[in-house]
Amino acid sequence: MQLSVVVPVHNEGENIAPLIDEIVAALTGREDYEIIYVNDGSRDDTAARLAEAATRLPQLRVITHARACGQSTAVATGIRHARGRWIATLDGDGQNDPADIPKLLAVLTDPTRPLKRVMAAGYRRKRQDTWIKRISSKIANGVRSRLLGDATPDTGCGLKVFERAVFLELPYFDHMHRFLPALVRRAGYELVSVEVNHRHRTRGVSKYGTLDRLAVGIVDLFGVMWLQRRARVPEIE
Repeated sequence: MQLSVVVPVHNEGENIAPLIDEIVAALTGREDYEIIYVNDGSRDDTAARLAEAATRLPQLRVITHARACGQSTAVATGIRHARGRWIATLDGDGQNDPADIPKLLAVLTDPTRPLKRVMAAGYRRKRQDTWIKRISSKIANGVRSRLLGDATPDTGCGLKVFERAVFLELPYFDHMHRFLPALVRRAGYELVSVEVNHRHRTRGVSKYGTLDRLAVGIVDLFGVMWLQRRARVPEIE
């Protein structure tokens, strides 16, 4: 199987069917793929809506966490259960556009690409969010880029495509999904940012607050800097 689409969700019942249908429309006839939804301890009707979707879509697999463990853990669970060589991650709120997945995958499967290029990261140049989210994201991305040298303008974009085997090499920690570009570069690989569509949230409410992200981001930023200083990537002759 070439591609596994991993979608972590927590209390996103209203977004389940519309987003799954968009993923199917974007990939059917293009790729050999599966869709893996990780239900991260939802307490709304997410489970019921996923069960209904699974009855009509054989390519959909559902994994359920008994308790909410956070987005990074949900993503990691999905990837460990995935069967595809390439992983595409999407946020479950419908703001990422599944139609962009083939574009990111094409960048990585191009036979002329550098062999070490293993990730295509979405870049939301025109974010459809509140002004405070846009400003805080711009500041956070600037600080991360300067301190980590990840050469990525939008590390927080949930839409990414990367090689499964490379992800499994990376150190795991809570909130690691915010630092994937830096971790990939630390491991000796390359990535490229690709401009993608970003949409307004039309159903449900955000599960993550600005101050929550800031508090954990500062601690994790210093942790990733510590990992970078201790990285050793051998050159094989």
